[in-house]
Amino acid sequence: MSTTSIYHHKVSNIKGEEVSLEKFKGKVLLIVNTATECGLTPQLQDLEKLYEEFKDHDFEILGFPSNDFGAQEPRSENEIQEFCMVNYGVSFPMFSKIHVKGEQAHPFYKFLSEKKQNGKVNSKPLWNFHKYLVDKDGHVVDYFLPVTKPLNSRVTKKIRSLLIK
Repeated sequence: MSTTSIYHHKVSNIKGEEVSLEKFKGKVLLIVNTATECGLTPQLQDLEKLYEEFKDHDFEILGFPSNDFGAQEPRSENEIQEFCMVNYGVSFPMFSKIHVKGEQAHPFYKFLSEKKQNGKVNSKPLWNFHKYLVDKDGHVVDYFLPVTKPLNSRVTKKIRSLLIK
């Protein structure tokens, strides 16, 4: 297994259970840091639409709540899960709240955001809803800024191109 793949990382799901990212081997992933009290929170609805469109084609969205930007994720994991489901119908996998920036950043997010670790992308999250695109081999191949909407043609074209490989 390449050290430049995400598969050597483990994270906790929203219920606190440890998950090896190897579970997602062979799938295209869009990894997003989320927050429920952000002006960009409505992106959860478009993320769910994107998930519904591609989930049957080896595609997953992984949501990682974070309180790192403007303290816009004050909720507990249970409250986050309920908020996302009730308000946006989120059915894609959500994970435990983590730090995504700075010295306290979760090792997985350091990997996603640092070229010296992932071999390709050097882009630290600038705000909530920063998106990383991972290919079927677990390599970080692109990123999208927070203001880039999930259904933007640049996002969907890139996902489609990775799904047909």
